[in-house]
Amino acid sequence: MSYTSQIIAGLPMRNTKTIAGLILVVLVLPAFADEGEPHLVKDLKVTILSTMMTEIGIGEWGFSALVEADGHRILFDTGLRPDTVLLNARSMKIDLSDVEEVVLSHNHADHTGGLANLRRQMAANNERALSVAHVGPAIFWERPGASGAWDMAPKQEAFVGAGGKFVEHEKAVEIHPGIWLTGPVPRRHQEKNYGFWVDGQHNAGQVRSPNGLVEDDIPESMSLVINTEFGLVVISGCGHAGLINTLEFATEITGAETVHAAIGGFHLLQTSDADLEWTAGKLVDLELGHLVGAHCTGLEPVYRLRELVNLDRSTAVVGATGATFSLSDGVEPLSLAR
Repeated sequence: MSYTSQIIAGLPMRNTKTIAGLILVVLVLPAFADEGEPHLVKDLKVTILSTMMTEIGIGEWGFSALVEADGHRILFDTGLRPDTVLLNARSMKIDLSDVEEVVLSHNHADHTGGLANLRRQMAANNERALSVAHVGPAIFWERPGASGAWDMAPKQEAFVGAGGKFVEHEKAVEIHPGIWLTGPVPRRHQEKNYGFWVDGQHNAGQVRSPNGLVEDDIPESMSLVINTEFGLVVISGCGHAGLINTLEFATEITGAETVHAAIGGFHLLQTSDADLEWTAGKLVDLELGHLVGAHCTGLEPVYRLRELVNLDRSTAVVGATGATFSLSDGVEPLSLAR
């Protein structure tokens, strides 16, 4: 039984909520690494299963990645369309039926669209497959006026109806030795890696928080963090909390000092040159070693950061479906991004 499954079965938790028949388990666990030597993951591979650029399978505006760390297999986000991740995994001869846990970085449809269908398809071979979805609490908050694509309620019902459970994380937690979820990330720097800029004006919708309607800065945005002997490997869906906010918080909760790799979407596609330069300076301070910028990172921002952080074509690439990163081999970008 996995660490998370033990918690769901009745080990430490604050309470269990039932909302409209949906079971939500709210965890209260240590927010920071315990004193003593942290566990360092020795074997790690990250495979991108959904993004726009592709040589294998189907490309889409979305993100998903399979994370394999010291024997634990975790699906991070589920793409936009119901079957994209399923079909791409099959194209790559990747079996997801023994993956029990899903991390949903935030509510947007391009990260949650495949959840229910993947659970139904994989459960036919293994009733525990993709049965636990880790989320931040605000993922279920109402977004008045937002597109129906951002409404989590239908996905909640479909996932729970297929036998799945949502596990809410109000703070950072080590879900397996050396494998962390940031939970909601503190917004210490004024990064606006959410919404869109139109004619110099920043536009974002609203979300109904416990304190009323507020700007929707995607408060549930969280990332997966792997602590390794080379430094942290951070996997992000869109990085709506801010790339630097996320990476600095990851070092704080784990006690690590450097970031070996940042992989995924970072919502830099409309970032100004000045803000990219500021971001690059912070990445240099964190000693970033590898960057795989997929999805909403944008093409030009990846190339600008490659130059500004003094990386090269072997260490900073645009992420493609089928591309991988591992501790042993580094980035395998496939020929299109090489």
